Amino acid sequence: MVASFVSDEAGDQPMTITTLMPVYPRSPVRPVRGEGVYLYGENGEKYLDFASGIAVNLLGHGHPHLTKAIQEQAATLIHVSNLYGSPQGEALATRLTDATFADTVFFTNSGAEAVECAIKTARRYHHHHGRPEKNVLITFRNAFHGRTMATISATDQAKLRDGFAPLLPGFTVAEFDDLEGARAAIDDHTAGFLVEPIQGEGGIRPASQAFMRGLRDLADAHDLMLVLDEVQCGVARTGKLYAYEHYGIQPDILASAKGIGGGFPMGACLATEKAAAGMVIGTHGSTYGGNPLAMAAGQAVLDVVGTPQFLDHVNIMGERLRGALEQMIPNHDALFESVRGVGLMLGVKMKTDSRAFVTYLRDHGLLTVAAGDNVMRILPPLIIEDEHVFEFVERLSGAARQYQVPEAAA
Repeated sequence: MVASFVSDEAGDQPMTITTLMPVYPRSPVRPVRGEGVYLYGENGEKYLDFASGIAVNLLGHGHPHLTKAIQEQAATLIHVSNLYGSPQGEALATRLTDATFADTVFFTNSGAEAVECAIKTARRYHHHHGRPEKNVLITFRNAFHGRTMATISATDQAKLRDGFAPLLPGFTVAEFDDLEGARAAIDDHTAGFLVEPIQGEGGIRPASQAFMRGLRDLADAHDLMLVLDEVQCGVARTGKLYAYEHYGIQPDILASAKGIGGGFPMGACLATEKAAAGMVIGTHGSTYGGNPLAMAAGQAVLDVVGTPQFLDHVNIMGERLRGALEQMIPNHDALFESVRGVGLMLGVKMKTDSRAFVTYLRDHGLLTVAAGDNVMRILPPLIIEDEHVFEFVERLSGAARQYQVPEAAA
């Protein structure tokens, strides 16, 4: 990366900081082009992309329908202010509400923004009903909700929080998938629950049926908001349009992003009419949220993934990938322990450092993502076919045969 220079009395002195702020440990993988399930580096390197931009590129790279929709909209109208009417936003919001529990949608530019809107909506619900003291959300250990001040305050992960004090009040952390712990955390200040149905960065950990249904029951019994963070697990990733459908429940508020734009920056906060009662004129806003270009991308994504046939495809490919991984694991039982997850949101629990192994796989042309709990996330484009499953597992097995566990991790 390019270093910066600064002028002082002694003359121009090189600085050590890079022009891209060094907050990511950027790997030598430098993509410049994508095609389907593959990425290509600036020197022609080819990678099988089973990371999908961390569950974003759900249609892969260069999908013709998505590309055409973005091109046509870019040539027509890219951005106007939310001060004006939005036929594009209204059309996509209607499509989302018709397909989900929700009655209303606020469009954002990212997952963190969608979660921020969800937090505000939950608190504002109680304020609207004359209970401003009910402003605390119960969140869950090892959650990841984003990098804004509110979303890092909502987690207990030190690596996200260190150095950013003072954090925001209004969050109580309970144990994930522990219904009794969640029940015990409720008090007179509780506004609701904020939970990922499947923890992503936390290690591909699906919540149990009893936990999710129990949270819904607790929310109903105490007039609390059940807020779901489906930024990673939503939009067909698990074989349902949204993961809450696996649990036979409906949330009050849901944050969506990542795959919803297929790679174009976009998010959404979905809510019931009841939950959004306090979100009136002046309570929230966004300059870019819901811009026509994002709405065109969202429509194109739903055109492809919002059908029973496509969701069936995700489930079939998910089972085949899981089965192939489970069949492979005994051949490398010093490295791999088990497979977890739902649909094409899978994780392999490892017996050695998952981050080191994910880095190693890049040298073998495979892109995956590390996660907490020593898990390797496998998040392929949802358009994969049998041959991609076979290629991935064959190359993964071949790389595993050659892998030398670092001494510090052995």
